[in-house]
Amino acid sequence: MAVLLQTDLPFPIFRRGKVRDVYDLGDRLLIVATDRISAFDCVMPEGIPDKGRILTAVASFWFSATEDLVPNHFRGSASWPADLLPYREGLEGRAVIVEKTRPLPVECVVRGYLAGSGWKEYQAGGAVCGVALPPGLRLADRLPEPIFTPATKAESGHDENIPFERMAEIVGADLAARLRDLSLALYRRGAELAARRGILLADTKFEFGLSQEGEVLLIDEALTPDSSRYWLADGWQPGRNPPSLDKQFLRDYLERLEDWDKQPPAPHLPVEIVDGIRARYLDLATRFGVTV
Repeated sequence: MAVLLQTDLPFPIFRRGKVRDVYDLGDRLLIVATDRISAFDCVMPEGIPDKGRILTAVASFWFSATEDLVPNHFRGSASWPADLLPYREGLEGRAVIVEKTRPLPVECVVRGYLAGSGWKEYQAGGAVCGVALPPGLRLADRLPEPIFTPATKAESGHDENIPFERMAEIVGADLAARLRDLSLALYRRGAELAARRGILLADTKFEFGLSQEGEVLLIDEALTPDSSRYWLADGWQPGRNPPSLDKQFLRDYLERLEDWDKQPPAPHLPVEIVDGIRARYLDLATRFGVTV
C-alpha cells in the first residue's frame, strides 16, 4: 500500500512537524496529515498506510464531539480555496483548513491512569508533575481523579513535565486555570465516549491557541491515537501495560531493540510492525464510527 511521507505544495510552508505538513494560506492554515510516525522524538523511515487519513478523521470526530465545551480551529475540508482545487484529489481525507492562532507554549496533559512518564515520575517520588498521589499505586492503576500535568512544548528533543505553578508563570495564572479546567472537561468527555466503545482513555494531551480576538481555541489534533493512550477495557489489569490501540505497540517494539539508542537515525520497521500499527489505528477509528 502506498504511503505519503512528505508533501510539496506550491504554498509557503508554515512548518513541518513530525507528522503534519502545514502551509500558510494567509489568515488560515492548510494542515496535511502525512503517514509519518514518530516515537521517542524520532521519525521512523517507514510510514503507516492510511495513518494520515485516520488521524484526520478521528480528530474531526472529536472536534465535533467537544465543540460545546470549547471552540476549535477547524474550519472545514469542503470549502477549499480555488488555488487548492488542483491538489484536492491527493489531499482528500488528510488535509483540513484551520484558523491561524497564536499557539500557547504548553501541552495540556490529562492522566486518568498511571502510565508512561507519569508512572516513572511516581516511582521516583510518589507524585506526577508536583501532584502527590496515594502510595502503593501500580502500573496502569486508575487514579482517584484525573489529574492535569502540563508540559513544555519542545521544538526538538523531549517535552518536559512541569508543575502547574510553572505553567502559570509561563502563560499567566488566569489562563493557566482556564486551560486546566478545559483540559479536564475534554478528557472526561473523551473518557465517557470511549468507555461506551469498550476503550479506556488512559491519558491524552491537548494544545490550545488564541484567536485574533483573544478567544481560546482547541488546536492541532484532539484525542487521536498519536496524542492519546487508549487501552482495551477487557484487557485492562493493573500491574502491566494493557493491550492498546495507539503508538504503544511501536514503542514496545523499539524498546526491545538492543542496537538502537533512541537517537536518529531511527531503525527500519518490519512489515509486521507497520501492519500492526495500522490495524490498531483502524480498530480505534472503527469503534468511533469513523470512516477512513
